[in-house]
Amino acid sequence: MAKKKILLVSGILALALAIFLSLPQNWYIVKALIYQKPNIDDMRLFHNRTVDSGDVSPWRFSPNYGSVVLNRQADSVLTLYKTTAYLVAVDSSLLFEAYFDGYGPDSASNSFSMAKSIVGLLIGCAIDDGYIYSVDQPIAHFLPEFDTPSLSSITIKHLLTMSSGLSWDEAYSSLFSMTTKGFYGNDIAALVLNQHRVSAPGVQFEYRSGDTQLLSLIISRVTGKSVSQYASEKLWKLLGAEHPAYWSLDKEDGKEKAFCCFNSNARDFARIGRLVLNNGIMNGQQVISSDYLQSAIFPDTTLVDPELGGVKNTRYGYQWWYIRYRDMDIHYARGILGQYIFAIPSKRMVVVRLGHFRSDEKRDGHPLDVYRYLDIAFDMVEKAE
Repeated sequence: MAKKKILLVSGILALALAIFLSLPQNWYIVKALIYQKPNIDDMRLFHNRTVDSGDVSPWRFSPNYGSVVLNRQADSVLTLYKTTAYLVAVDSSLLFEAYFDGYGPDSASNSFSMAKSIVGLLIGCAIDDGYIYSVDQPIAHFLPEFDTPSLSSITIKHLLTMSSGLSWDEAYSSLFSMTTKGFYGNDIAALVLNQHRVSAPGVQFEYRSGDTQLLSLIISRVTGKSVSQYASEKLWKLLGAEHPAYWSLDKEDGKEKAFCCFNSNARDFARIGRLVLNNGIMNGQQVISSDYLQSAIFPDTTLVDPELGGVKNTRYGYQWWYIRYRDMDIHYARGILGQYIFAIPSKRMVVVRLGHFRSDEKRDGHPLDVYRYLDIAFDMVEKAE
């Protein structure tokens, strides 16, 4: 009798679960269960929009290209985190590049949150174009959904610095988090527009992918173009990218998942680093204003950083990370699986690393592997001089 009850209860629970998962708003859970964790080749799982390239500006090669090699320690670090690409450029010339695990210079893979730094640059372009007056403009001017007493004080700058105080849940391991739903769901706009305020804006830096997604909605609404089209016109073509990029969508002909999922290769990602080094100039053209760029790549120290105990924010600007290391300013974009674009102005150096994993350990709020990739590059440049 007890066994029959257990079977009956189990059957009812299984039926209830099947009904729950069959509801359209829960299909993303099925996807998450099937695919488990994101990986760098996720582009094949989603619809994508092309970020067209234009006239190619080929990379120059350093006279020392091909003569610099990885030492055993550097090779072990790159192997440990399953690196797929490692590139070092100095003075706009490639000094070193290596590819692993079947990937090559033309292989496109997922940027993950490096895409946030691209969105940060596009906001600067939209300001330059006059679509947005300033970073202090309330987002309710563009998103009427935020024209409420509790939300109307949130500004573009609050989104850029991830200090909006909104209710986005950044948990990566939960099936029910907003981040999981944003990655696997099919209506990213509805998700981010349906938020409430949990803390005062402009006070503390708290990492929220939803803030970036809202910035992308603003770009689309003010320009009348998809984020991919605007990125093509204002960045990708002007950077002289060798290949089109691909931005993954929430559904066919849908919205770009702007908080992640910009798919490209190491050489073209490195061009973004060159833009930072050149203070917004590429191929003789001012792609983005230097004043905006300087604000973007340095941390907003008016904010506090709860993750580091409430100290002054010294890590994050307008969707760009910052680290002071070896007495140098280092500006970087980063993705969750160890995707990095480093720009090091004092060395005129760009470093790109792509791969499958990053360190779980942190130092001063930065993944430990960050320091290792930088050390490898510094050692290479020193030997090449």
